[in-house]
Amino acid sequence: MKYLGSVAALLGLLIAGWLIWRDDPAVILRLLESAGAGLLLAALVHIFSMLPNARNWRMLIRDAERPTFATMLRLVWIRESINGLLPVARIGGEIVSFRLLGRAGVRPETAVASLVVDMQLTLISQVVFALFAVGYLLEQTSSDSTRLVGRLAWGLAGVLPVLLLFALVQHARPFERAARTLNRITSGKVYALVGKSARIDQSIKLIWRQTGIVIRYLFIWQTLQCLGLALEIWVALRVLGSNASFGTAFVIEALIQFVSSMAFVVPGSIGVQEGGFMLIGGMLGIDAPTCLALAGARRVRDLLFFVPGLIYWQAAERSFGARRPANAK
Repeated sequence: MKYLGSVAALLGLLIAGWLIWRDDPAVILRLLESAGAGLLLAALVHIFSMLPNARNWRMLIRDAERPTFATMLRLVWIRESINGLLPVARIGGEIVSFRLLGRAGVRPETAVASLVVDMQLTLISQVVFALFAVGYLLEQTSSDSTRLVGRLAWGLAGVLPVLLLFALVQHARPFERAARTLNRITSGKVYALVGKSARIDQSIKLIWRQTGIVIRYLFIWQTLQCLGLALEIWVALRVLGSNASFGTAFVIEALIQFVSSMAFVVPGSIGVQEGGFMLIGGMLGIDAPTCLALAGARRVRDLLFFVPGLIYWQAAERSFGARRPANAK
C-alpha cells in the first residue's frame, strides 16, 4: 500500500501518454495553441466553483466557531491543491484543513465533523448529478452506445446502497464505539479519546439534524458549485473551437467528477481524466483530439491554481490563524 499512489500515477501517466500518442499529438497541440489566452480564461473561471464550495463548507461549522468566508476560501484553495496534485488519495487536503481549522479557532470535533459531512454530502451530490448526466446521455446517444451508458447507470445505482449504509453507520456512533473498545483493551488509558470520539459523533449528528443547512448545501450551493465547474468546461470547449452546449459541458463535468472520486488513489487523476474525457466526450459527439485537448486545458487549470496553492499552503503552515488562538475546550 505504501507505493500504491506512485504506481497508480505511473500507470495513469502511461495511459494518458498512450491516448495522446494514438490520436495524433500534433493535432492536439495545435488545438491548444489556437486556444491561446483562452485557456487562461477557462482556468480563471474555476473561481466560480470555489466560492460556493467555501460557502457550503463554512455553513457546516457552528456559529460560535465559524471562520470568515475569506478564511474558508483559502482553505478550499489549499485542500483542492493538495488533493489535486499530491499522491494523498484525496484525503491529504482534509488532514491539512483539519490542522488549519484548529489554528483558526475551530474545536477538533467540530472541524472533523464538518470535513466528514462535507465529504458525505459532496459524494451524495456527485451521485445525483451523475445520474442526471446519465439520463441526458441516454436521450442523446445512439443505440450502439446505449448499452454502455446503461451499464454505467447500473454502476451508479449500485453506489446508492453504499451511501445509505454509510449514513446508517453514522447513527451507530462508530468513533465512540471504537474508542470504548480500545479503552477497555488498554485498561482505561485512552479515556480522553473516548470523550473526543463521542463529541465527534455528536457533532456529526448535530449537522445532519440541521435540515435547512443540509438542504441548502445539496440543492443550492452544491448545485452552484457543479454549474461553476461546468462553466469552466464550456468555456474551455469554446476556446478550443467546439460549439458544444452548456448541457453537454454539465454532463462531462458531472461524470468526470464522479469517475475521479471513484479513482481517488490516482494522484491528479492522471490518465483517468484523459480516458474519461475521451469516453464521455465521444458519446456526446466530440472528436478525440478535442477531448484530449480539453483534458490538457484542465491540466493548465491545475498548474495555474494548484501549484500556487501548494506554495501558499507552506506559507499558511507558519502564519495561518496566528492572530486568533484556538478556543479552549
